[in-house]
Amino acid sequence: MNQNFISKIKESLSSVLPITILVLILHLTIVPMPSGTLLMFIFGAVLLVMGMGLFTLGADVSMMIMGEKIGSYLTQTRKIWLLIPVTFLMGVMITIAEPDLQVLARQTPGVPDPVLIWAVAIGVGIFLVVAFLRTLLQIKLSYILIGLYCIVFLLAAFTPSNFIAVAFDSGGVTTGPITVPFIMALGIGMAAVRSDKTSQEDSFGLVALCSVGPILAVLLLGLFYRPSGSDYTAITVSDSNNILYILNEFWHNLPEYMEEVAIALFPILVFFIIFQIFALKLPKKQLIKMGIGMLYTYVGLVLFLTGVNVGFMPAGYFIGSQIISGPFRWLLIPLGMLIGFVIVAAEPAVHVLNKQVEDISEGMITGKAMKLSLSIGVGISVGLAMLRVSTGLSIWYLIIPGYLLSLVMTFFVPPIFTSVAFDSGGVASGPMTATFLLPMAMGACDAVNGNILMDAFGIVAMVAMTPLITIQGLGILYRIRLRSKPVPENMDESISDGFIYFDIEDSEFTDELIFDSDTVSAEEKNI
Repeated sequence: MNQNFISKIKESLSSVLPITILVLILHLTIVPMPSGTLLMFIFGAVLLVMGMGLFTLGADVSMMIMGEKIGSYLTQTRKIWLLIPVTFLMGVMITIAEPDLQVLARQTPGVPDPVLIWAVAIGVGIFLVVAFLRTLLQIKLSYILIGLYCIVFLLAAFTPSNFIAVAFDSGGVTTGPITVPFIMALGIGMAAVRSDKTSQEDSFGLVALCSVGPILAVLLLGLFYRPSGSDYTAITVSDSNNILYILNEFWHNLPEYMEEVAIALFPILVFFIIFQIFALKLPKKQLIKMGIGMLYTYVGLVLFLTGVNVGFMPAGYFIGSQIISGPFRWLLIPLGMLIGFVIVAAEPAVHVLNKQVEDISEGMITGKAMKLSLSIGVGISVGLAMLRVSTGLSIWYLIIPGYLLSLVMTFFVPPIFTSVAFDSGGVASGPMTATFLLPMAMGACDAVNGNILMDAFGIVAMVAMTPLITIQGLGILYRIRLRSKPVPENMDESISDGFIYFDIEDSEFTDELIFDSDTVSAEEKNI
């Protein structure tokens, strides 16, 4: 376990270091931050490294196992009367406790926090049921997504314009570090019960559908609420360089996040204990290991959320406000793209997704390819979001062509890439987006006296949208490369749903087939 922990810390350090270095460079050049804000940011970065390392280590041996076991059991029972209420309740309870949603609710003016949280939670619960039924009935994901997004845009046409961005943002923040590992594991557990050739692609897609429910729910809220953004409270920036004051700020906020994470993990533990008593009956040794993993998950997430909320949020707000109001205003868009490119690596749920995608696809989609595609997508999205802040461009001009392109692409890529792409959209827009990129957009918007709801909000939506295009672009590249390779005579090829499956016997072809053959073990290469 110690060796694994060191490995996870190194991995999280490599993820957090780029954004930390970038912010320090900005401080030393064009955006000198108050000493208190800078110290809080640095201390927050340290907490991020420790927190992400513990979280990913714990999630591997706790939440992922819990989700897979529960998903497998629900699928094996084939009892719809049991599956529907249990799945709905799981979706609602887990979402209510999702820290990302709490952050968005606190920053959304004009709507009571409990109303927004419950509306989003019910939306996730309903669509988690839809996702389970889709997996059981083996309905193609692209057909469901096209139908749902048609409903989304139809409903959005009747919703006040200043509520559109908030609605699409809510779809991104609900799939955060708590929900993603558990929901993804549910899908993997359900698909593992099936032995057909489409089970691999059907193990993904739950996060994608769970992201649609909140959008519809908040659009419906927009028919009853008319927020103006005038009651928005700006983020305070500290200028104290007293170390004791800085440490006290983190210590003072720590209990709040300890409570939040405890509440977030509690529903998952309750569901697992119920299933363990009445159905799973896992051995005691495995339960102890999972309990230790859950403790790692708890401590890691507490440290992570404390770091990003106390240390990163003020820094993001200050950077956005200073750049757009200074002589380097033109840098806001390219700088936003650069920050978006490096910050996605610091999302804890992204690491979980990349690992699961590489494992389930058996190296067909490598972690390196996923990371690069997500970074490019998020970089583009943040650049577009900063363009909106600078110009007041309506979000309609971006999300309509963006989603239209992503839905059209579903007809031209292998199905597994569609499932992974739409899952990635929700995963990429996690706590780092809500606590650094969104405050950065708010700071810029405040500086130019823009409309917070219409111009600043929407950045989470953009971050959730662009990976749909870049990951599916990866799928198109994969298909082109696959078709350009001659099929060896000793390989049995079959084609289904536009995807090519092989019984691999030729190790040389295997190295070329997979994007990064370094990720394949020596034993796998010698099959």
